[in-house]
Amino acid sequence: MSTAHSLEHGADRGPVIVARLERLEVWSLSWSFVAIIGLGFLFTFYDIFDINVSFIQSCVVLKPGCTPENALDALRLPVVLNLVGYVIGTLVLSPFADKIGRRNMLLITMLLTGIGSLYNALAPDYANFVAARVVTGLGIGADLAIVNTYINEVAPRRARAKFTTLIFIMSALGALVGIWLGLILTTPATDWPLGLPFAQAGPSFETGWRWMYGIGAILALVAVLLRIELPESPRWLIGQARYDDAEAIVADMEQRAARRGPLEPPASSIPEEVVRPPSRVPYRDLFGNPLYLRRILLLFALWFIGYITVYSYASGFTSVLSALKYPPPEAGVIAAVGTFGFVAAAIIMTFIVELLERRHWLPIAAVVTLIGAALVATAGTTIIIAFLGAALIFAGFNLWVSPTYALSAECFPTRARTTGFALVDGVGHIGGGIGVLVIAPYLPKMSTLGALMLVSSFLVLAAIIAQFTPRTRNRHLDHISP
Repeated sequence: MSTAHSLEHGADRGPVIVARLERLEVWSLSWSFVAIIGLGFLFTFYDIFDINVSFIQSCVVLKPGCTPENALDALRLPVVLNLVGYVIGTLVLSPFADKIGRRNMLLITMLLTGIGSLYNALAPDYANFVAARVVTGLGIGADLAIVNTYINEVAPRRARAKFTTLIFIMSALGALVGIWLGLILTTPATDWPLGLPFAQAGPSFETGWRWMYGIGAILALVAVLLRIELPESPRWLIGQARYDDAEAIVADMEQRAARRGPLEPPASSIPEEVVRPPSRVPYRDLFGNPLYLRRILLLFALWFIGYITVYSYASGFTSVLSALKYPPPEAGVIAAVGTFGFVAAAIIMTFIVELLERRHWLPIAAVVTLIGAALVATAGTTIIIAFLGAALIFAGFNLWVSPTYALSAECFPTRARTTGFALVDGVGHIGGGIGVLVIAPYLPKMSTLGALMLVSSFLVLAAIIAQFTPRTRNRHLDHISP
């Protein structure tokens, strides 16, 4: 203790505090913080998925000439511009988290996202609806980068992917709520299993989609109020030379961890770079370093290609199935049932994600998605098979997301971690736009099997690219990315 005490009052204070943080093997903040961060993620994915089923009603109401059969054509613009908002938001706003702190920016990004959702609820026409999706995208793109950075910096070394996945369960619940609410509020009552007998849409109720976005705005407001309670990332504080603040947070974390067992001695080899303050231009720290430049190019390609599959299903599965001649209520039910696969995969992954390197999950995800697509395409009138296939599709295309979230944050240094994540995941969302803008128009001209296999095949390419990423499981963050 005397050695650590003397070091912490000398030039090596920052590395020693980081060493104390790295030795913690259990979650050492209040468990309420997991719920608080998770609620924000729930809203984020609620907003990503709420357009899936509900857009057909939005389109028919707001866009002259829109029908359920041609809604896929009109879906492209709001989805693509929403993703443009992601890219702009993550590139412009995320770097501020490396300058003014993770917690402060988490408040700003969630507030912006909530404003976008409220704008969607009040949109008087299609043009304003599209503009609202851009505003929402600005907030979500940055929020995803900052949340994953924050979790990576406060979670125990041996469980970074586990806690990223634990938060991801809330994402799955957000997706489930978004799609099922869409089914209840924006589709007409139809006998099960071709629809929901208690669905509310009809000539006297054509505003269900507005209620959906209004609920999203309320969720965002609650998340903002709760996030005020979050502590700042100790690693970021150290980079700002705010050692007393970092020390107070880490000391509290040590006390919590000690209740669950004795603490191991702090590591003795923490790079001095951990105390380096962020650059005025965080991009310079990354693009000027050959190691991080290679990682940016590799991870960007992985996310870009993988998101072609993810967004074709996440935002457009109902419209895709409708374009492939499925009745819209049945298409909505198939997509809604599929979200249970998303939730199940997230829960299961919480227990097993740390068993494999991050990169090894992507091939498994690709195989599961392909099997699900084949089942939906060949189900015919056997709705149970279509349900099973949809559940496997949603499980598969989300199976790789949380470990790759962890991997992306691990591959960049604390002084530019949020910026690095923004570059690869945030800009990688352009791939989602490619899926909707370029791939989707060809799907109605193909067989159901050919269309779904084409959409799913991009995960196979992403899985190949993933095998060239670094090993990060159970390694010190500052050894992976000094």
